[in-house]
Amino acid sequence: MSPRIYTSPYPSFPLESRSIFTHLLSVDPSNSKVGGFPAQGKAFIDAASGNTITRAELRSLALRFGYGLRHDSRIKAKRGDTVMLYCPNSLAYPVLLFGAIAAGLRCTLANNAYTARELEHQYLDSGAYMVITDNLDATLKMLEGLGLTHADAEKRVILLTNSFVWAGGAAASESENVQGSITFEQLLGLGELSQEEKFDEDAAQETVLLCYSSGTTGQPKGVETTHQNLTTAMQAINMVLGYDPGDRLLIFLPFYHIYGVVCGLLFPMFCNTTTIVMPRFDPTAFCSNVEKYRITSVLIVPPVMLAIARHPVIDKYNLSSIKLLFSSAAPLSPLLVQEGSKRLLAKRKSSQALYITEGYGMSETSPASHILPSDYCVTKMGSIGLLLPNYQARIVEDDSGESVVDAEEGKPGELWVRGPTVMKEKGTDKVQGLPRHAAVEFIRVRWAYSCFDTVPPAELERMLISHPEIADAAVIGVYSEEDATELPRAYVVHKEPAKLSAVDIRKGFEKSVAMWMESKVAKHKYLRGGVVVINEIPRSAAGKILRRELRELAKKESKLVQSKL
Repeated sequence: MSPRIYTSPYPSFPLESRSIFTHLLSVDPSNSKVGGFPAQGKAFIDAASGNTITRAELRSLALRFGYGLRHDSRIKAKRGDTVMLYCPNSLAYPVLLFGAIAAGLRCTLANNAYTARELEHQYLDSGAYMVITDNLDATLKMLEGLGLTHADAEKRVILLTNSFVWAGGAAASESENVQGSITFEQLLGLGELSQEEKFDEDAAQETVLLCYSSGTTGQPKGVETTHQNLTTAMQAINMVLGYDPGDRLLIFLPFYHIYGVVCGLLFPMFCNTTTIVMPRFDPTAFCSNVEKYRITSVLIVPPVMLAIARHPVIDKYNLSSIKLLFSSAAPLSPLLVQEGSKRLLAKRKSSQALYITEGYGMSETSPASHILPSDYCVTKMGSIGLLLPNYQARIVEDDSGESVVDAEEGKPGELWVRGPTVMKEKGTDKVQGLPRHAAVEFIRVRWAYSCFDTVPPAELERMLISHPEIADAAVIGVYSEEDATELPRAYVVHKEPAKLSAVDIRKGFEKSVAMWMESKVAKHKYLRGGVVVINEIPRSAAGKILRRELRELAKKESKLVQSKL
């Protein structure tokens, strides 16, 4: 039986074979346009200071930084080398990224919250040589831990200061000590590349980004994203849900994450959208910046939607300029969409549109494979949306035997995708022509003596969020030796934690939530692994629930709640 292959409803388009730098920052003969848009258009704005760089300035700064990387006697980077960016969102980040790409380098993007120990794994695994950072102490500790002397470690660091002189702003504070370090600003002053390194034709398949995916087992794994992966992603996303020229995008999602760097840094350049950069999400700063900069589009994750729906500060600001909230990285509860939408619409005119939509993808798909178009954001709320152009997919029920069994129409299964934004195929498993890159995670539960069924954690999490006293929730499977099966266990955050300070009250609340769920779901979805109140659901900076941390927590807990079949 031939495989059941699903295709995108959108027409396919020819692929570009060139550098992502060339794709986004090429100039016309008159130098009046960069990337096809006015050169003097604002590209990035630092939310806190208001410092701005235009499209033309970004191109020039990137070529200058690229020149410094290639020609500084302490660095002398060459095409194909890997440089690590280990720093938070800032106005400098686009310059660092585009500058390294212009120099022909690969960029591995590290979580700026990493400790020296966590940083070491990515540094070694990626093959990085230089580290661009504002965290000198952790970086030197990591490098010295690898056996380098302090002096040699310093030679592998490019230090970011808090100066904005390079962008026409204020100088660094006097307290900042840069003695002995190679600084970002020093490299800007050495010269300028006459043009970027070219990655035309087959060279477009060379790796340009190495983001690290948390995966489900072991250490984080590097995902090799090519120039063509990115140029294709620009065009594919734009066909389904693009920004409009003149839009103002607020970005606080970390640029080190594939979602943040593609949708919040690269894609706005493709659309001629101005990006206002925040280092992290803070409810008050978020509201203040939306009002100050008249933000039209915001990239979010579900915890941000939770804040929009329920945080008291939201009512103190004018957020009526927002037209689009786009969520990804984790399933978005329709209940939260409805709550947040109602709250935002209450303070705007009926003529002011608001679209809250979402998409699905992963680091391996650069990052999107599906997007819910704005036209369907109400009628198909909760859906991951439509398959992007040039993509194909399968829904697989079983691949444990000699043949692959496709799921019937409307039935659940494992999602397999292939397309030109899928990472390099090195290290992937090909099954009948479709690289297998990800599985939708389920808890497999025995609900009768020999009958098993699957329970999607996201489904139970959406239900728990609808509980009037629960602020956040996550569900994992815990194994019961007695029942020889996984059981769903919920970790929940109470809206008013102080109410549960007494142990007996907390235990009573946990039992009440489990009983409440029994009135909402089928028996095999009961929380027979128990309900546990915790202070905070562990999440990555991109909003993804860190289920491995919860599994480790479950192992440490003295006793699992036993089921009653």
